[in-house]
Amino acid sequence: MSKESIKIAGMSCAACSARIEKGLKQMAGVQSANVNLAMEKATIEYDGSLVQPEQFEQLIKKLGYEPVMEKADDQGQADLKITGMSCAACSARIEKKLSGLKGVKLASVNLSTERARVSYDPGVIKASDMIKVIEDLGYGAEKIENISYDQDKELKDKEVRNLLISLYAAAILSFPLVAAMILNLLQIQGPIPSLLHNEYFQLIVTTPVQFVIGARFYKNSYYALRSGSANMDVLIAMGTSAAYFFSLYNVFFETVAPGMMKSLYFEAAAIIITLILLGKYLEAVAKGRTSEAIKKLAQLQPKTARVIRQDTEQDVPIDEVQIGDILIVKPGEKVPVDGKITAGDSAVDESMLTGESLPVDKKAGDLVYGGTINEFGTFKFEATRVGRDTTLAQIIKMVEDAQGSKAPIQKIADQVAGVFVPVVLGIAAATFLIWYLGGAGVNKSLISAVAVLVIACPCALGLATPTAIMVGTGKGAENGILIKGGEHLEMAYKINAVVLDKTGTITKGQPEVTDILSLGQLETGTLLRLAGRAEKSSEHPLGAAIYKKAQEEYGVLHDPQSFEAIPGMGVRANIEGQEIYVGTRKLMVERGIDAGHIEKTMADLEGQGKTAMLMAIDGKLESILAVADTIKDGSREAIADLLNMGMEVYMITGDNQRTADAIAKQAGINIVLAEVLPGNKAQEVEKLKASGKIVAMVGDGINDAPALATADIGMAMGTGTDVAMESADITLMRGDLRSIPAAIRLSRQTMKKIRQNLFWAFIYNIIGIPFAALGMLNPVIAGGAMAFSSVSVVTNSLSLKRFDPNRTSLKK
Repeated sequence: MSKESIKIAGMSCAACSARIEKGLKQMAGVQSANVNLAMEKATIEYDGSLVQPEQFEQLIKKLGYEPVMEKADDQGQADLKITGMSCAACSARIEKKLSGLKGVKLASVNLSTERARVSYDPGVIKASDMIKVIEDLGYGAEKIENISYDQDKELKDKEVRNLLISLYAAAILSFPLVAAMILNLLQIQGPIPSLLHNEYFQLIVTTPVQFVIGARFYKNSYYALRSGSANMDVLIAMGTSAAYFFSLYNVFFETVAPGMMKSLYFEAAAIIITLILLGKYLEAVAKGRTSEAIKKLAQLQPKTARVIRQDTEQDVPIDEVQIGDILIVKPGEKVPVDGKITAGDSAVDESMLTGESLPVDKKAGDLVYGGTINEFGTFKFEATRVGRDTTLAQIIKMVEDAQGSKAPIQKIADQVAGVFVPVVLGIAAATFLIWYLGGAGVNKSLISAVAVLVIACPCALGLATPTAIMVGTGKGAENGILIKGGEHLEMAYKINAVVLDKTGTITKGQPEVTDILSLGQLETGTLLRLAGRAEKSSEHPLGAAIYKKAQEEYGVLHDPQSFEAIPGMGVRANIEGQEIYVGTRKLMVERGIDAGHIEKTMADLEGQGKTAMLMAIDGKLESILAVADTIKDGSREAIADLLNMGMEVYMITGDNQRTADAIAKQAGINIVLAEVLPGNKAQEVEKLKASGKIVAMVGDGINDAPALATADIGMAMGTGTDVAMESADITLMRGDLRSIPAAIRLSRQTMKKIRQNLFWAFIYNIIGIPFAALGMLNPVIAGGAMAFSSVSVVTNSLSLKRFDPNRTSLKK
């Protein structure tokens, strides 16, 4: 399955997005399609052997909208924007030239979209080389990846600018009509009121508003009706056209007594269009603010990097940095890509990625991340991740995907939006007929029907959920909380049980050897050396602690002749002909080694929160090694916060019950799941779910991945493994447990905003449409209410930007 993202221009309401989504889903080969009105973006999963991205563009264009393909997702694939092509010969020429370049696997040039998609080997050719070849042929070319954010901003700025110009023009032309209404209400007479009330003057000022400034509504209505559906533009076009053409008819054919005014509603048509444009302008400005989080993240990426090549420093474009390059970063500069420091030390501000305000000390061997700021020293580092693989790029993609996703709560709004406009058209028609047949006359009947058409607002329904999700996920990213999708944001507010892995989550994950007790004739130094060699290949934090201690004491340690990791129990190694086991009581029992006589000693150690491990040589128990891990700063506060929020908090660990209880007591946890093998963590989570709990699992290691995937919400510590973060629904970049209650608070507040938005969107239409149908609303008032309903929804979502998810109710 392949995945494509397409920006779509021209959608005006939820009916538009629903129509495009329906059309895409009906295409052969499309697995799923999601169209987000707030982001103006479609995300499509499809079978590349059955359908191609160009066909999505063609469908969207056929429906009357403007598609803009986004950057490709795969390494070694570039999308280029090409200008200057005039016919098929041009595109064929460019395609042939690109296909003949060394390192290019496949090139496809599309004349209609003016785009080239090229699959290539990044080690042989660069995107800049391909651009130069195209420019040498006499055309313009630019990498879409490099211009996507600026281009997006430019398109949005252009939309806002055009709306503002249209709004000013409509307001200027509508002003005399408003003045005429006011003067008429005040019964002021004179030459100016006479001019303003003149039917031909009103016709002259209304016509450009209706057909020039309002042309967008007719154009969009045409495309909507052509595709067999209707949207907000159809309602506006029909309502204002009814008022305009009825007034036009009366200008020439209505007969009135001298001194009486004809039945004209030009002011209704012009002012409704002006108010709708005002609403659209305010909505466009507000929607731009909902995606500020992504813009801020995108701006963190430097444009160039200082690379050492051929023993000289060179400033190169960021997309030409390759894995293995050595780069230099000086004080005050941004780190260009991810890498490992090879020389020098400094303090790096990582707040833009983690939300942590204090700079992090860095030295040789430490990792640095693209987009972070070097505070003090100069250092060199080796690039380990570049382009779309950097942490910053992955964060941006995760936030983009989350903002483009739909929460389950939106389904009802989508279902309503799909039938909303036809239902409103039916209500408007019924309103006209009922009033007319009831003897109210054409004027009253028409005005009531027009009011129904212009007050109905499917926009608010379409914006209620996505705008809140956009702001909520953006707010999360600012605080180091990365939420993969709207469905996870919605589920998180339901959590009532939190399961915390011990090592690396509650504790620092950096255990140290505290005790080495000899149970036989061997000295502690000999025991430590043998245990260190046995644990040399171990990936378990406790084994790594033993190896580290032995290495500090004795330097280089030789590999054992053989090594075997026994999951959840320990290791077996063969060293110089001796069979050595290091691990738990259970391991010793399974190997037939008696450990009952040292139970009291182990109990004393475990009662202090230490993990006691046994070491046997050739079947004889020789040592107890105790290892302790310290609680992370903030763990106790975070757990108290969760308990205060009404959560049940569990600690899950492979440690024995006594050690686990001691650690849990330090952390303030009452419920402990001890002696759980790594493979059984998911089963424990499943048991909690089966008991009716909505479970969040928090972990950081590879062995946590199945449990993270099993839980209703999996939360991975950002300090952990890539596998854990891939399996999780929410990634906590700080590695701080206090981010867990913050994420839940953010979810609760976002869901609160979504429910408020949906309530107002529904209640507005439920109340407004009957009022209009009963003749209790002037069409101008109805148009104003419609214009501001969607603005109020977006504004309410934007209020999330002021919410602080880190604020707790705990007393300090």
